[in-house]
Amino acid sequence: MEALDLARWQFGVTTVYHFIFVPLTIGLSPLVALMQTFWVRTGDEKWLRLTKFFGKLFLINFAIGVATGIVQEFQFGMNWSEYSRFVGDVFGAPLAMEALAAFFVESTFLGLWIFGWDKLPKKIHLACIWAVALATNLSAFFILAANSWMQHPVGAILNTETGRAEMVDIVAVLTNPTVLAAFPHTITAALLTAGTFVAGIGAWWMVRTVRRGDVDLARTVYRPAVVLGTITMLVAGVGLGVTGDWQAKLMFVQQPMKMAAAEALCESTDGAAFSILAIGDLANDCDGVSHLIEIPGMTAFLATGEFDAPLDGVHDLQAQYEEKYGAGVDYTPNLAVTYWSFRLMIGMAAGSALLAVAVLWFTRRGRVSDNPWLARIALAAIPTPFLASAFGWIFTEMGRQPWVVVPNPNPSGVDGVWLLTARGVSTVVSPAMVITSMAAFTLLYGVLAVIWFKLMHRFAVEGVADSEHDPSPEARTDDPDDPDSAADRPLSFAY
Repeated sequence: MEALDLARWQFGVTTVYHFIFVPLTIGLSPLVALMQTFWVRTGDEKWLRLTKFFGKLFLINFAIGVATGIVQEFQFGMNWSEYSRFVGDVFGAPLAMEALAAFFVESTFLGLWIFGWDKLPKKIHLACIWAVALATNLSAFFILAANSWMQHPVGAILNTETGRAEMVDIVAVLTNPTVLAAFPHTITAALLTAGTFVAGIGAWWMVRTVRRGDVDLARTVYRPAVVLGTITMLVAGVGLGVTGDWQAKLMFVQQPMKMAAAEALCESTDGAAFSILAIGDLANDCDGVSHLIEIPGMTAFLATGEFDAPLDGVHDLQAQYEEKYGAGVDYTPNLAVTYWSFRLMIGMAAGSALLAVAVLWFTRRGRVSDNPWLARIALAAIPTPFLASAFGWIFTEMGRQPWVVVPNPNPSGVDGVWLLTARGVSTVVSPAMVITSMAAFTLLYGVLAVIWFKLMHRFAVEGVADSEHDPSPEARTDDPDDPDSAADRPLSFAY
């Protein structure tokens, strides 16, 4: 294999692996903040117990996410140095903003939240976790702004002397219509993931405690967690559908080849149907592909809002790209990957929907349930939004191939700022170098995956603490003359 193929594999593996942790971090931080808000407002101990319980799981996930995310930026300067040379003036700005304006805030206030339970006043401590939640989402925005520029370059010009893209309008980069659609879609997907996580663990524990005979614990502690998670799922599900439709319509305009490939729409068609199942050889020439189960006119509707609208197929788009950008290049992404990742992205979200329906049924009218089917559905549903997010990311990135920076052909677009993936790989990195680093990362990530799963499993099966005292300074009754009192102890890890 060539260095290009290996570099693409390495970046794909490390990115998808890292993105396993991202949605839960983004979505769980505001839910933990909300639980602590309920405790501060009501004084109800159950919300403190839930805050500590899910906060611990959030911290584990956050730590692994940070460790795996660092690798991404190193690859830009190593395997993809030609890409970095071309886009560094533009791409580096939102990434720098993410580090300075978001991650530093996030990590600083997370440290205060972890160590400040018995040091900070209750409301200030609560403000710390809300700062973490806001900074986490702000961090996602800046990263998506950088990625959206690759999908739809704006606010830049091509310097023909240096052969580099140069930023001329940072506001245009940060208000790119692509990021304005991608950001709410990503956030609602993250909330769906976190809601499913909270509701799934809460439902499993509710069933378990009822079957043990502790109905009061199930009703007073775990049922509220299930309700909060389910409400989050329902709201996020609606938001996901709305933002997904917005993003799809935008992509049909900005990247028509990606969306034609997502449907395996090889021939231009009026009123194109949406296929649920296609069989045959999904090679890029589409020979022998049959769409077995279809919804008439749905692809046309998703693209334009009209069921009989004309859409360009892969073959016509290939001819258009050859005329505009040069012959000899296959401008069609891998149809099999694009087609199935798009459907798996949508289909995996059904796991959260199934859990929401089960919870609404088994907990109706204030009930708690000991039905083992609820526990089984809860456990089965937890990984589904993670997989949906991963397949969505695969679709987004694989669907824009062979471009690493997609041309912007719209009337308002920038002229000449585009880059083929094959031209972005480093010219001095050998296949042996890439495969060595890929093997090392794979081994390291495998170890991290085991550690992450064991820690998450260990603390999830422990459940909430039997009790939690109010750790805030306002509730403390220490003797000020006692040198061992909590007031005189140094900052310590609160978990």
